[in-house]
Amino acid sequence: MEQLYSYVPRELVTFVLVTLFSLLIGLSQRRISLKREGETTLFGTDRTFTFIGILGYLLYILDPTDMRLFMGGGAVLGLLLGLNYYVKQSQFHVFGVTTIIIALITYCMAPIVATQPSWFYVMVVVTVLLLTELKHTFTEFAQRMKNDEMITLAKFLAISGIILPMLPHKNLIPDINLTPYSIWLATVVVSGISYLSYLLKRYVFHESGTLVSGIIGGLYSSTATISVLARKSRKASELEATDYVAAMLLAVSMMFLRFMILILIFSREIFLSIYPYLLTMAVVAAIVAWFIHSRQKRPEDQPAETEEDDSSNPLEFKVALIFAVLFVIFTFLTHYTLVYAGTGGLNLLSFVSGFSDITPFILNLLQNTGSVAALIITACSMQAIISNIMVNMFYALFFAGKGSKLRPWILGGFGVVITCNLVLLLFFYI
Repeated sequence: MEQLYSYVPRELVTFVLVTLFSLLIGLSQRRISLKREGETTLFGTDRTFTFIGILGYLLYILDPTDMRLFMGGGAVLGLLLGLNYYVKQSQFHVFGVTTIIIALITYCMAPIVATQPSWFYVMVVVTVLLLTELKHTFTEFAQRMKNDEMITLAKFLAISGIILPMLPHKNLIPDINLTPYSIWLATVVVSGISYLSYLLKRYVFHESGTLVSGIIGGLYSSTATISVLARKSRKASELEATDYVAAMLLAVSMMFLRFMILILIFSREIFLSIYPYLLTMAVVAAIVAWFIHSRQKRPEDQPAETEEDDSSNPLEFKVALIFAVLFVIFTFLTHYTLVYAGTGGLNLLSFVSGFSDITPFILNLLQNTGSVAALIITACSMQAIISNIMVNMFYALFFAGKGSKLRPWILGGFGVVITCNLVLLLFFYI
């Protein structure tokens, strides 16, 4: 935009932009009027808002230094808007001030366009238009919110924006890289990804089917998702059986992507060495899931079944406490394993960690990149993931039941994924 001022007078460009932006805002108000949402209570629509913007521009350029005319015009406009609100309140019992606020923002467009960079005033206009048009979306969103949803959001803001910056960076025990800040940082990052998956499941994909539940659940916890899907599969029909196994494998695919995000956050060096393997395995798991899903097709006249809303609060204190305790435990195990057993013991520990939540183990490795070689961390992370997938397969078999029709599909699907993981791990060592 600044280059345009070299060819066209600045005043002309500013006038055109203010007029155009004011008209756009007015047109959004016209749409509200056409929908009959308080058509007798709106302060104005397209022409009114355009003239408000032009008036602000004229009063601003007449006295751009002291801005006395602009402030005086704003005071008069504010008085008129106040009278409009009083009449609206007394006659129609409508108390909203959205239109009044938008009118004042429109009046301020002239000094904003004249003094601020182009990205800023475009952002202001876009924000006003979006917030105006998303009224019904916000209403539906608020209706779907649980009673304690704001408390959940406040918890996340508290643990990430208040508690985390206050924690010290000093080691709790000499020679062991374990600080209150590192413990809580790992907890905040994992809780943030879990909270994001919770919001996607509840508000974006709230009417999702089994496959989408596996995808979103894999971002939170593949083990928990696979266990829930396996239990639900006991009541599934023959036509739906493969969908549950496909959803489990999609959860495994998303687990690889989740660890890619975590590794990128904590160690770019490890990410550059491991992401080809994780990305390859995510694609392999997704392809196997698609293959299993395509084996049996649902009849065209049968609608897709939606999942029950079983999403729970991912920021419970108990969950965060368990993760922090596991992180501390694996810190001690990793340190003393390296001291007394070397890298061979660490390799064994990586397989053993798969029987629990492997996230604390991998994050602990990532925060100790100074004492452990990058290749060892990469190998141990892959081994822990393979071990965890094996455990997830046994969870799926156990919760699905002995006589489940899913057992062949579970063994085949997970077997292919585990085999490909082992081949990639062997290739990595070679």
